[in-house]
Formats: sequence, C-alpha cells, structure tokens
Amino acid sequence: MTDRALRLGTRRSKLAMAQSGRVAEAVRQVTGRPVELVEITTYGDTSREQLAQIGGTGVFVVALREALLRGDVDFAVHSLKDLPTTPHPDLTLAAVPLREDPRDVLVARDGLTFAQLPKGARVGTGSPRRMSQLNAYARSHGMHIETVPIRGNIDTRLGYVHNGELDAVVLAAAGLNRIGRIGEVTDFLAVDTVLPAPGQGALAVECSASNADLAAVLGELDDSFTRVAVTAERSLLAALEAGCSAPVGALADLLADGQIANEMRLRGVVGTTDGSELVQLSTTGPVPETEDQALALGRELATEMLAKGAAGLMGERAL
Repeated sequence: MTDRALRLGTRRSKLAMAQSGRVAEAVRQVTGRPVELVEITTYGDTSREQLAQIGGTGVFVVALREALLRGDVDFAVHSLKDLPTTPHPDLTLAAVPLREDPRDVLVARDGLTFAQLPKGARVGTGSPRRMSQLNAYARSHGMHIETVPIRGNIDTRLGYVHNGELDAVVLAAAGLNRIGRIGEVTDFLAVDTVLPAPGQGALAVECSASNADLAAVLGELDDSFTRVAVTAERSLLAALEAGCSAPVGALADLLADGQIANEMRLRGVVGTTDGSELVQLSTTGPVPETEDQALALGRELATEMLAKGAAGLMGERAL
C-alpha cells in the first residue's frame, strides 16, 4: 500500500459526513495515511418519494458501491441498516465498528415524553417499522395518536416540530448523537416499546473484495460483539424476505452474568403499520463465536415468526 490519501466514499448529508469523518479519523490513526472524503449523491438522497414506495433496500447504497467498483473510491461508509442483507460478490464488509445506542428517540414540543402526548398528537416518521410499533403501543395504552409519513434529513425532520407542523418526530438516537443534537431528545423509547431496525446504530465499512491488504487494515476497526449482533438481526430480516423499509424490528443484545457476557438474546417484531397486529418473539442462545452461528440464530427466530403469521403482516415482501 502506498502513502497516497485513501479515498472514503460517503453520502453528502450532515449525518453521513459526520459518520464518515469519525471513521476517517480512525483509519488515519490505524494507517498513518491521510483520508479524503469523496461526496457521492445516492438515489435515496434525491428522490422525494417515501422509502417504502421506492423499495428502501439499497437506495442509499448503490451509488457508493458503484463508485467502489469503478475504483473512484477505496472504501465506503454506510449506515448498516441501509445495507442490503445479500452480500455483494465483489465487495467485502471489512469492518463493523462499535455500535452506538440502537434505540429510537422522540423529539416532541414542550419537552413531552411519548406517554404525555395529547390526544390526536401528530407524530412524524418515515419508517413503517416505527409506525407499526408506535401505533400498537398507543392502542394498548389507550392513547390516540396519528403517525404521519415524512422524509428529509435530520434538520428537516426536527423542523417539523419546531415550526409546529407536527407534535413530535421519532428518530434514531445514534444519528442525533453523531451530529451533536442528542440534547433535543425529549424521550428515549425503550426497546420494549419500539424495537429498532436491524443494524440500527451500527456502521458498515466496505471495500473491494480484491483489496485484501486494505480490508485487513480496515478490519482493525471491527468490533466482534457488534458484528455478531447485527449479523443475527440482519439474518432475521433476510429470512423473513423483507427489505429495510419493511415493518420489521430486531435487536440482539448480550446478557451478562456479572461482567461476562455469556448469552445473546435476539428479539424480533413484525406488524401492520396501523399497529392492529404484531408478531413479537425472542430467542436466547450462547454468544455466537462465528458469523455462521449468528446467521443461524436469526434464521431460527425468523422461522418461528413466520410460523406465527409474520409473512402476512409485512405487505409486499422483498424478492
């Protein structure tokens, strides 16, 4: 490997630039080489349609991958939840760095928590998964809210609350933290209330499969627990044959006995967007030592969820 600057492909959004900047600094420390951010516009950034309508899977990823395959950039950083579950034959997932807080959060007017929202409160989200679980929680607790589909970057979404168009919006804690706006959160939503998207809070560092030297260097950023956790979550999503815009939540977390994590619990949920029907199950097993074991854990839970009728709740399934 030469000493020339490594080119990191990234989306142009404030969040993507912040995420990529963190990875760039880590790569600089590992390699001693400069890292140049190369901004790339994806279809998901330019389309004004709802993600569920444009088939959310891969819409933020394709342009970055094409730049990698052309050799325009050396590696790329994605939000892992945007990455298709099927591996790309010519690319390798070189690193999954330590995950940030995977939870969803509420930013509401007047400092309100979710439970304090008034009758008829308008809650914005671009995610069918969030809509499904928010509506299910509201139904079971006698609340009356209206979930409103929205698009746009974090500033745009927060603006809906600040200008009074919406009473609240739901976003990912990790994204707000990475751009320094976590202080605006009025409620951290417990994962028992809203399970996050598979891979939420984690990043994916991808490079060409033919560049083994670079993949090995980037691999120093990998966090083994994060990798097996998100692998199990994404395996569940893949086995359900659902894309990243489907109303599917999943979270794998470590169950510790004292200071030693000896088991992994994988929780999954699928529901109709109005919250009228949910299939929510979990399974627990030894902490996976390999990605194959993590994949098996996800497939096992998906099989149980499909047996309970999950397929009928997802609408159009990914092929």
